Amino acid sequence: MSFSSEVKAEICRDGLQKKCCALAEAYGALLYCNTFSLRLIRFITESDAFAARLPRLFRKAFGVTFDIMPPEDKTGKRSFCVTDPDKLRRIFAAFGYDPSRTVAHHINLAMVESDCDRIAFLRGAFLAGGSVTDPRKRYHLELVTSHAGVCRETHALLLEMGFEPKDSRRNASFITYFKQSGAIEDILTTMGAGVSAMEIMQTKVEKDMANAINRLTNCDMANADKITDAARQQLDAIRAIEAGPGLDSLPQVLQDTALLRIANPSCSLSDLAQLAYPPVTKSCMNHRLRKLLELSAALGQ
Repeated sequence: MSFSSEVKAEICRDGLQKKCCALAEAYGALLYCNTFSLRLIRFITESDAFAARLPRLFRKAFGVTFDIMPPEDKTGKRSFCVTDPDKLRRIFAAFGYDPSRTVAHHINLAMVESDCDRIAFLRGAFLAGGSVTDPRKRYHLELVTSHAGVCRETHALLLEMGFEPKDSRRNASFITYFKQSGAIEDILTTMGAGVSAMEIMQTKVEKDMANAINRLTNCDMANADKITDAARQQLDAIRAIEAGPGLDSLPQVLQDTALLRIANPSCSLSDLAQLAYPPVTKSCMNHRLRKLLELSAALGQ
């Protein structure tokens, strides 16, 4: 089961208690379904939970049944249709639509005045025309409708509810979407999918931890490369001095430093400073090694 299907299954666990909320949910579903016209209402869904909820939702909201329903053992995409003219008129009338005057769909704001009705509307819209990407891949939630006015008005409704969606168009579809994990968590919680919202939060924490570990690992590797490069330059300088005037020509403290580096070619500056006898500071060891580099450079010149 996809993450989007899991979210829809969780949303569908909420019962259909109040008729006003059932009407609002059905309204959202209709405005985001495959076909909502004067001659046909069609829902096509792959969600088992939504397929089981749809007949109950229409009985609660309108007191009607679907004229065409998939077989009970049907899996995958399932189609639910209303074709009876009387049923269609009853459904349109429930939302204050005049079939003789309706040209383009718009949201009747009287249907979403209360907070619970707005949430129910949003729930229906998501169940019929929404999807959310697995958070392990990326963060994306969208609502897709074929009605431009509905997309604009849903955007305004979401703004009133405290969300900040974005809109786009894909061929003949109008899309309201979110790409921020926090916004997706909030909207899922609002629709009744709190467990799925927690899963996104957990995935985000795991991603952040993995990124932090990668950054530390990369930093450690970069530091190791720097230590290796510095040690190689120091050893080259010591060999140049040894091949020239010889290490015996150096002051005793520099001789000791050169021999210490030769004996410990992979040690960091801090480790070399502790291995010195007596131990010295990191700054002191750096000064001595830099002196060896300067002497080698002078020999080259």
